Amino acid sequence: MEAASIFVVDDDASSRDLLSRILASEGHRVTALADGREALDQLGGGNGPPDLVVSDIRMGEVDGLELTDAFKQKAPDTPVILVTAFGNIDGAVEAIRRGAFDYISKPYDVDAIKVVVARALEQRRLALENRALRRDLRDKYRLENVVGRSEAMLQVYKTAARVAATDATVLIEGESGTGKELVARAIHAASPRARGPFVAVDCGAIAEGVLESELFGHARGAFTGAQASRRGLFEEATHGTLFLDEIGDVGPNLQARLLRALQEGTVRRVGTNEAIAVDVRVVAASNRDLAQAVKEGRFREDLFYRLNVVNIRIPPLRERREDIPLLAEHFAAKHGRPEGATVSPAARDLLVAYDWPGNVRELENVVARALALNPSGVILPEDVPEHLRGSRPAPTGGASFFANDRPPLAELDRRYASQVLRETGGNKTRAAEILGIDRKTLYRLLGEREER
Repeated sequence: MEAASIFVVDDDASSRDLLSRILASEGHRVTALADGREALDQLGGGNGPPDLVVSDIRMGEVDGLELTDAFKQKAPDTPVILVTAFGNIDGAVEAIRRGAFDYISKPYDVDAIKVVVARALEQRRLALENRALRRDLRDKYRLENVVGRSEAMLQVYKTAARVAATDATVLIEGESGTGKELVARAIHAASPRARGPFVAVDCGAIAEGVLESELFGHARGAFTGAQASRRGLFEEATHGTLFLDEIGDVGPNLQARLLRALQEGTVRRVGTNEAIAVDVRVVAASNRDLAQAVKEGRFREDLFYRLNVVNIRIPPLRERREDIPLLAEHFAAKHGRPEGATVSPAARDLLVAYDWPGNVRELENVVARALALNPSGVILPEDVPEHLRGSRPAPTGGASFFANDRPPLAELDRRYASQVLRETGGNKTRAAEILGIDRKTLYRLLGEREER
């Protein structure tokens, strides 16, 4: 255990000296003080608060309970342990109610004191670490870190910033790889729920029976293998945000349960009818057109309107090419050498000319790959994959997967995915890697059923 700065406060000199020696023997830096007033003077002296206070309760001008109140207000990260020769249950209850970490009685049990002090210091350390982690996450997922300066992305920022301050349910729509989860995390980080958990689940990657248990939890014996009760993700996300990615892949039975949870603010674990109240902000995302899915009868209309209180559409990269250079430089800084990395003008032109069916995720993969292969830190045209170098307009009479018609974008995506698949000799895993998408999305682009 690391050495800590500790105030020992007691108007009994012998008791104060004994406790100081016990704590000093553990390597701590102990400041012995004769009463609560001296401790408050030290706190206001400009040296910063101690890591821990161990104080007698019964003292003259400022007693231990008043000292606890003062530290809770002025130095809330400093735990206070109270000690008294008049140990009783009422005193213990009052001490804890006022915010003391723990309560021990005289005469001292040396081992017990060491255990309580170690536990208080460990809790303080964890609390400070958690706060730092939350701060780092808020910095990482600030809205300004969602890279892009196009008009379309400015509209995304505006809507996300406005909705973050509310508890409104949000539906984020956009193709795979556009950064839907990044926007969801930014909304959470900018919201009053930022101190709570952000819980993400990919609804399309989990079988429906398993997903039901994951979301709502289950009771012991609810199904084979359920040897104990388990909280679901709705409960885990209480006071925070639950991000339901690829919500369009959820089947009709689970859609009904989700609707009830959103309407009632309660969940029922699988295998029980007990309603459990949850305080959760739901952000959902889909790479499908849910409005069209409603028209086709594949998605419940009432659930759609529950989710679609605020709609944010993230445009694909091909609709905001002016953001590609900015994103490329952002990823070069992220994946490059400590002294910096950049994209050459010629390579940048290739990136801008490409249609990016895998969107931002594919672009990041391409930049990371180029920097891994070129240690110079400057991405040149020859560092980008061959299929990007072939994205320049074909010479007159040359073959092109665009052909001479003007097909819809979805058809262009399918043709391009097919071309890359041919170039890889039919290797779907390799083709998906080149495109910067997963196999499931590749099958969707090709219009094929995924192999089982």
